[in-house]
Amino acid sequence: MPELPEVEVVRRGLAQHAVGRTIAQVEVFSDRAVRRHPGGRSDFEAILAGRTIEGVSRRGKYLWFVLDEGDAVLAHLGMSGQFRVGAGSEGATATAAGPEFHPHLRVRFHFADDGPELDFLDQRTFGGLAFAHGGAELPHEIAHIARDPMDPEFDLGAAIRTVRAKRTEIKRALLDQTVVSGIGNIYADESLWRAKVHFRRPTRSMTVASVRAVLEAATTVMDDALAVGGTSFDALYVNVNGESGYFDRSLDAYGQAGLPCRRCGATIIREAFMNRSSFRCPRCQRRPRGLAD
Repeated sequence: MPELPEVEVVRRGLAQHAVGRTIAQVEVFSDRAVRRHPGGRSDFEAILAGRTIEGVSRRGKYLWFVLDEGDAVLAHLGMSGQFRVGAGSEGATATAAGPEFHPHLRVRFHFADDGPELDFLDQRTFGGLAFAHGGAELPHEIAHIARDPMDPEFDLGAAIRTVRAKRTEIKRALLDQTVVSGIGNIYADESLWRAKVHFRRPTRSMTVASVRAVLEAATTVMDDALAVGGTSFDALYVNVNGESGYFDRSLDAYGQAGLPCRRCGATIIREAFMNRSSFRCPRCQRRPRGLAD
């Protein structure tokens, strides 16, 4: 699933290509793509016609189009959602009647100018769009989502206090979007590797300095990922121009099982965690005393 750097790359691309443009028509090709919109497909199409996109904002892994009159279109990419500018029928199979739509096209935005359309593609259909009345500043649907480390108003001290007050393990706290948003499995593992912290360390046993080190590592690793377009393991994550990110080449822990740790040379191991995987260096990130396998 795209995490904060990947969503921020998409947000920047949308800001470049969509801000200032007026929507002439919206076509919804899949009810599932607007399942979170109470009015359904027809209402979503009708309510956006004639509206102007004034900005593109983000909170954690969510982004939204800031519309005129104080409204918004809230979007979540899910596992495979993509916004593509001018994708047209790319990837479709040509027929005698002409090219078909992209096989994963779910929503298309047509604009009043002569510029390219904006498509929302989603292979696995876990993502989606919804109109958010009065949501230009912050859609109420995501008001519970915490600020992320890249947010100018992110309060590091408050985040440290919240993490230490939790009766949980550090990686679970990092993945809790009400504690700190934007961090997923990839960047949690990378942050913990950089801070030399075991993913199951109890948060209440951590010092202020150790929690600070993890959150600062998260900021640094996501900044590094953002600089190279995020992490792309396959074609399910690309930016609005269809380009992949390259941070997968710089990963130190995530997906590196069986390879030597770049810091100490020990073999990176993979362990089960919340129906997914966690990767760590057994020497740099030692298991806390008393913690069972």
